[in-house]
Amino acid sequence: MQEFFSVLLPDVKKELRRGIVECSKRGLLHTTKWLAEMHHGLNDVQIDGEEATEEDRTFSECQLEGIAPAEYSDYFLAKSYYDVREYDRAAHAVRNCESSVPRFLHFYSTYMAREKRRLDSTTDQANLNEPNQMRDLADLLSTLRTEYGKSRLDGYGIYLYGVVLKALNLNQAAEQMLIHAIRLVPMLWSAYLELSPLIMEKKKLLSLQLGGHWMRHFFMAHTYLELYLNDDGLKIYEDLQTSGFSKSIYLIAQMALVYHNKRDVDKAIELYQALLESDPYRLDNVDTYSNLLFVKEMKTEMAQLAHKAVSINKYRPETCCVIGNYYSIRCDHQVAISYFQRALKLNPKYLAAWTLMGHEFMELKNTNAAIQSYRKAVEVNKRDYRAWYGLGQAYEIIKMHYYSLYYFKIAHQLRPYDSRMLVALGETYEKLDKCENAVKCYWKAIDVGDIEGIAMYKLASLHEKLGDHETAVHCYIMYCEDERAATDKQSLYQGFITLANYYEKKADYERAAYYAYKCLDSDDRKTEAKALLKTIDWKRSAEWKKGKSKTATTVANAETSSEDEMEWEHPDVRSRVPTTTTTTTADVAGPSTSTSSATRSGRSLAEGLRRSQPNRSSLNPGASSTATNTTSSATEVSNAADETPRTSSAGENPNAEQQPSDDGSSMEISSVSID
Repeated sequence: MQEFFSVLLPDVKKELRRGIVECSKRGLLHTTKWLAEMHHGLNDVQIDGEEATEEDRTFSECQLEGIAPAEYSDYFLAKSYYDVREYDRAAHAVRNCESSVPRFLHFYSTYMAREKRRLDSTTDQANLNEPNQMRDLADLLSTLRTEYGKSRLDGYGIYLYGVVLKALNLNQAAEQMLIHAIRLVPMLWSAYLELSPLIMEKKKLLSLQLGGHWMRHFFMAHTYLELYLNDDGLKIYEDLQTSGFSKSIYLIAQMALVYHNKRDVDKAIELYQALLESDPYRLDNVDTYSNLLFVKEMKTEMAQLAHKAVSINKYRPETCCVIGNYYSIRCDHQVAISYFQRALKLNPKYLAAWTLMGHEFMELKNTNAAIQSYRKAVEVNKRDYRAWYGLGQAYEIIKMHYYSLYYFKIAHQLRPYDSRMLVALGETYEKLDKCENAVKCYWKAIDVGDIEGIAMYKLASLHEKLGDHETAVHCYIMYCEDERAATDKQSLYQGFITLANYYEKKADYERAAYYAYKCLDSDDRKTEAKALLKTIDWKRSAEWKKGKSKTATTVANAETSSEDEMEWEHPDVRSRVPTTTTTTTADVAGPSTSTSSATRSGRSLAEGLRRSQPNRSSLNPGASSTATNTTSSATEVSNAADETPRTSSAGENPNAEQQPSDDGSSMEISSVSID
């Protein structure tokens, strides 16, 4: 940590104090506010006694440093006008001053007066960057260029020169001037903020020659967030907190913004709540907090936040944005748009209002107005991926897919690891019949972490559309594995019913029924799922009947063949036994009680077979005819046995099976004695 931040905190506190004084007397209010917040975060850091006395003396002296004694009265008058936003009067009061501070106040008041007139004349239909809107800055640019050529501009003046160049879209020259100003005045936070939007990639950021001042760490972290490199920015902020800035309100707000960008909504809300507890009247970043509450659908908290913001300052753009979000979550989109327009009248460069108003127009199906709003947001900040993504969606609705593809590509370049951009690209490629590119986009969305949980479903649907059913089924299975992760329940049920139909065709009825039963929870898919379950049940029954019919036919054939063999074997048996036997009266009178064990076992086997197939005739007509033929054959055998004399040869088969007669009775073949 010593290598990361090698400056002692008392020295940091001294620099902050001096920066506050220098920026305050030049009217750089936002920088003064930021430095004061950072200074307050080091409230526990103490400066040694002798150093404190010297610091107090220096603090008093630097309040008038850079102002000639003869120009005190003009400066104080101009500064009072500037503080009440009478910029033209302030510029006029110090027009003849030559010392550095009054001269900067003259140039800066002139710039603010021109900017105020430009913003006042800008309506919500006008282009923020039209050439005629920038014409007023041309003479100021000429004056500053002349002063810079004569080396009469200090670091603050060079900063203003860079701001004017940037306003006229001379970005390369503006970047050079701002870097020059930062090297001369490293505590000028507004110079860092103006430079940050000009940095479009990490490589360029790391190559900047800003000097070795400790303020560069805050600039690097801020720019990382602008580039949506949230992990890099978060690491720097954590290191700064460890270095002694743990109580800084600015750092807490920036870390909350990091978690907002990372879509860790709960953590971001927790940090914003802690921030409001420590500073209850702070309105900075309250619009982002409102967006988080909107995502979580916390309507009560949004209403409370809106009332609180109005009670603090109802004319702040952030307050109007909070109220607009509140009406938006209540689906009162027209009122929400009116509040976003009010915020833009207060600050036409308020990025969040342009983007959110575009969302509201999309909800009202007013595509043209939405496109205009998103374009204004892009004019304010070309790195706002939400505006580019919104433009892509708007053109997708009006079926101009090549336009939407262009805007989605820009959004993807700004957020290369955001799966939503990749899914949007895949859908557009699919509509343009560029299926190979669409498959690549869907797979990459899955690899980077599918936020919405629909990339795998899109991929499965695309493979199904292309006729690659095996791959589609594989993708559907992976999509349906984690039901809780699926955000779109209708897509989930579509996956279930597709898998059920696939396995039903493959005769895998168990899996088909499993997926079909899951669709019963969906109102849209319930009827289809019930019909499929009936089909599965019918096919299962048909297979079961077919299997049982084969078994019954096999058993009946076995019984018939057994009876035929018995009849053919009787003559051979008679030839091997004596020709005369005597039958007892008891044998004639009724069935013998000494039936052999083989006869009993044969009868019990036949009965068991009949009992194991109840109502077989009702289940399978073919089996019924087979059973009837078997019964008739057995009846003929029984009748033949009745016609034979009861004094029979001892060679009759003792294992002959009983067959049922027509009246339900049974007949046994009596055992005979052999002399």
